[in-house]
Amino acid sequence: MAHPYHHALSSVKKWGGVVEDYIELHSWFDASKLILADFRHRALRHHAEGIFLMETVFGKTLTLSSGRVIPTRWVGEQHVREDLGHIPSFADWARAIRPEPWMGRTQKIETEVEPLQTAPTRTPDPFYPLLGLSPDVSGFKVLRAAARAFHPTIRRDPGLRLARRRFYRQMLAAHAAAVPQGSPTSPGT
Repeated sequence: MAHPYHHALSSVKKWGGVVEDYIELHSWFDASKLILADFRHRALRHHAEGIFLMETVFGKTLTLSSGRVIPTRWVGEQHVREDLGHIPSFADWARAIRPEPWMGRTQKIETEVEPLQTAPTRTPDPFYPLLGLSPDVSGFKVLRAAARAFHPTIRRDPGLRLARRRFYRQMLAAHAAAVPQGSPTSPGT
């Protein structure tokens, strides 16, 4: 891993000035090494959003000791390209995180916080209409349409199995709510 000093030397070579003009910006990118001292620390700031965040922290421009003014974004882009070879998005990093069951667990605290709250009214699932199903299709066809809605890489990822199952159950529930009661395909008949 390159040290912020070496990134700063590279900046001096590109835009002039002295190491002290750049060292604080490059150190900011690598400050996440305090949390995790291997390449994974880069997931926190080494992406397009991290570059824009650096711009909000240090300002849109940097005045060098030579008097030259350059965009701070240039320095951020240089740092990330030197470390990774390209500028990924945060989504690129997030896709690489292997989901674990504990990451999706949530507690329903509504009744603890608002004990007088009435039972929530069920809002229709916003994704269900995108499946383009008619109310008379079987549950099997709902599952097939829901599976096809996923990108092939998501369908194959074993780490997302529980999330896919939860999605399928949500689509089946939304279909059951969309089917008029008493129709031949409604669950009660």
